[in-house]
Amino acid sequence: MTHHIATDRKANLAGSIWMIAAMAIFAIEDAFIKAASEVLPVGQVLIIFGLGGALVFACLALINREPLFSPDVVSRPMCIRVVFEITGRLFYVLALSLIPLSAATVILQATPLVVVAGAALVFGEKVGWRRWTAIFVGLIGVVIIIQPGTDSFSVLSLLAIIGMIGFAGRDLASRAAPALLSTTILGLYGFVSIVVAGGLFAIWQDVAFVMPDAEISVYVLGAVLAGVAAYSCLMKAMRIGEVSAVTPFRYSRLLFGIALGILLFDERLDLAMVVGSGLIVISGLFILWRGRQVGAGK
Repeated sequence: MTHHIATDRKANLAGSIWMIAAMAIFAIEDAFIKAASEVLPVGQVLIIFGLGGALVFACLALINREPLFSPDVVSRPMCIRVVFEITGRLFYVLALSLIPLSAATVILQATPLVVVAGAALVFGEKVGWRRWTAIFVGLIGVVIIIQPGTDSFSVLSLLAIIGMIGFAGRDLASRAAPALLSTTILGLYGFVSIVVAGGLFAIWQDVAFVMPDAEISVYVLGAVLAGVAAYSCLMKAMRIGEVSAVTPFRYSRLLFGIALGILLFDERLDLAMVVGSGLIVISGLFILWRGRQVGAGK
């Protein structure tokens, strides 16, 4: 029994380290994308980033001898997932290009709150008044960060909110996706969705593509490699440790995103950002803790 508990703790510790690594690399990916989008049109950044990631996951699938296409790929949940993935990626990258990295990262942290609310509304999962209160408090945190009705409000921050809702919808659709589809195939079609998002935006924006110089090429390549590495670390974390044990460490992305924003893009952290971030993180952690208590029948 003691050996079993020690093994679980060791697995959870390893899973937590993988999760923190994933969040750090996701923040680096965001920084690369933000840097690239300062020179390249957003549609072009999305297309190159999506093609690079899709190529990597396609190679991994072929190495694992997984078919790249099956009828499950065009199932209703997968089609819904693709629509949300396109929405999330497009609007989040637009947010990265137009608002501070730290603000976009913090708003993204509200995704788990929206996922829990969506699970209750869409899948009929039981969510008691305590978790609904926590969701409400977390969303108040988002409102505090964007500061509507004040001189500090920027309508561009709504791009990050739409992106966050898109990612929440993608996560919910992933729950309903056919179980036979591996994480590699989900990753492949996730990146294909990014290419579609980039193509649609490029057509709408109607801006000529720019030939990237060596520096910008490194940024885009760095974003692709970081995206694949972060996704792999995330999958490793979720498979090694207990979900309830490793998921709270998702919020470390907030710290990495804020730190990179300050160090690389000369961003400043104001009181609204600190208070709003605190409410989002506390609400998210409470929902995770409460979900564990309910699951345990307490």
